[in-house]
Amino acid sequence: MSEQPSDPVVESPDRVKRYVVIVVIVALLLAVWGVASRVITRDALAKEAQDAATQTVATVKPKSGPVSEALVLPGNVQAFFEAPIYARTNGYLKSWEVDIGTPVKKGQLLAVIETPEVDQQLSQAQADLATAQANYDLAKTTDERWQGLLKTESVSKQDADEKAGDAAAKKAALQSSLANVSRLRDLEGFKRVLAPFDGVLTQRTTDIGALINAGQSPGNSLFRVADTHRLRIYVLVPQPYAASVTPGMAADLIFVEHPGKVYPATVVFTARAIEPATRTLQVELQVDNAKAELFPGAYSEVHFKLTSPVTTVRVPVNAVIFRSSGNQLAIVGPDNKVKLQNFTQGRDFGREIEVVAGVELNDNVIVNPPDSIADGAPVRIAAPEPAPAQAAGAHS
Repeated sequence: MSEQPSDPVVESPDRVKRYVVIVVIVALLLAVWGVASRVITRDALAKEAQDAATQTVATVKPKSGPVSEALVLPGNVQAFFEAPIYARTNGYLKSWEVDIGTPVKKGQLLAVIETPEVDQQLSQAQADLATAQANYDLAKTTDERWQGLLKTESVSKQDADEKAGDAAAKKAALQSSLANVSRLRDLEGFKRVLAPFDGVLTQRTTDIGALINAGQSPGNSLFRVADTHRLRIYVLVPQPYAASVTPGMAADLIFVEHPGKVYPATVVFTARAIEPATRTLQVELQVDNAKAELFPGAYSEVHFKLTSPVTTVRVPVNAVIFRSSGNQLAIVGPDNKVKLQNFTQGRDFGREIEVVAGVELNDNVIVNPPDSIADGAPVRIAAPEPAPAQAAGAHS
């Protein structure tokens, strides 16, 4: 008995529809996934491009300026009184009585000058004075006699007047001789070189037998005397601080030859005018030197403690943008966008500058801003670096 062939399986219409629906759904899902992946990729690329275009900047908060601050300036120490001693007469140095470093009193003998020419001139002047005195005595006696004879009309009035005129001329000649003798005696007195005030002999530039020329000329002084019981210190104060330094202000002096010691000084005078060449104010301080520890001509550090009259803030100098329109600061606003802010600059402290107006304490000021930074540019603030102690704890 032979087998009959089986009939082919015929899919039902419902099943075919179900397959078609599944295929369509899968195709739709694939299409949606493709579109969504492209959108996500595009948004990621756009965000990445925006992040790459957004600069990361470091910021710092402005610091409030101190109520008082120290100002250290170099000072030039000078004696309270100091004078070079010159000769007032010509001759040769006979002897000197004191040497450098010797304390002297006012009127103390410093040296003796030998003046043979002046001595001879004085002797001649004294002889001329004696002659003038004798001539005047004779003329005076003659005048008195002729005035007596005139009363009895024994001589003419003309002759009597001539005798009176001769007596007057002889008197004038006598006064001239007296003045000449007085002048030469003064020159004789200048043979003794005396100290003009109490002090210390700081310089001797002559020796026995040296030729002495009267008058003041460079290199012609005999001695130099300085009064060092009190010293003057001269300081050049820069113009920004000039108004803060006034007479009566206290200051401290520090000398390298006296480590660890501070000498109190007081501002006594100021020039009350700015020197145009240096834009500085000359200030004079004085310090007591009764113990003679300090020397004139020395260098000193002068420490002032200044009080700021206004409230100011300070920013790092590397935050300043120098442009033709003026100096600016780049400030990051709440919207993370740059605002270029003009400001009024005060004093320059080297690493920091003083800002008088234009910046607040809570502003985020960009440090080391690039030259290309523009107003309104978006930026990202860098995370602050961890403190050294925190960093050490993280490594442990």
